[in-house]
Amino acid sequence: MEKVVVSIGGSILVPGENDSDFIGKLASMLSEIKNEVQIAIVCGGGKTARYYANIAKELGGDTYSQDIVGIGATRLNAQLLSLALGEMPDKVPEDPEELASNSKPGRIVVMGGTVPGHTTDAVSAMVAKALGADRIVNATSVDAVYTDDPRTNPDAEKILDMTIQDLENIVYKEHGASRSSVFDPLGVQIAKENRIDILIVEGRNLDELRNAIVGNDIKGTFVNSH
Repeated sequence: MEKVVVSIGGSILVPGENDSDFIGKLASMLSEIKNEVQIAIVCGGGKTARYYANIAKELGGDTYSQDIVGIGATRLNAQLLSLALGEMPDKVPEDPEELASNSKPGRIVVMGGTVPGHTTDAVSAMVAKALGADRIVNATSVDAVYTDDPRTNPDAEKILDMTIQDLENIVYKEHGASRSSVFDPLGVQIAKENRIDILIVEGRNLDELRNAIVGNDIKGTFVNSH
């Protein structure tokens, strides 16, 4: 059975509108396929994490303090999805090895962030390494990797297939303070070293997300690590 790690952005999971409805539908879809592939999930913090991090900053908190409250938000999101899946633990796993040890066919384990300085994209790659996963599915707010930001450049072209080196070149060029890259550079590095494919899809399109998880063709971007 293939093993798949799904990185779900907080802005996908809890955008602030019809959240419980979407989380319920997402959980139903995941439950339908949990016996086809072994699934582990890492949740981001989204606007909730940014909101609390900004408050921490205004209160004089340093970057470390801001990261701590942001990580708390990712774990709240993980708890919500776990609840929808029918098995909410008192505490979600807090490191990749803990998640990997609890993962098994037919059981979906969900976690959030780990420690300051690591994005949940990077955590998903760490989980994939610990689990020996076949691929990482990045459920994000854009439907693929583009040659430029499609939200600001109407001429940006979608990239359907690329190598892990191509992605690495893009993310290291884009990455910077307060910038959100298509995938975290550390996560790309871990995926590259461990030959784990990355699929980038629109997270709110549940049909597309399902296809990516089970290994069907997708409309998003397939990043080949081999």
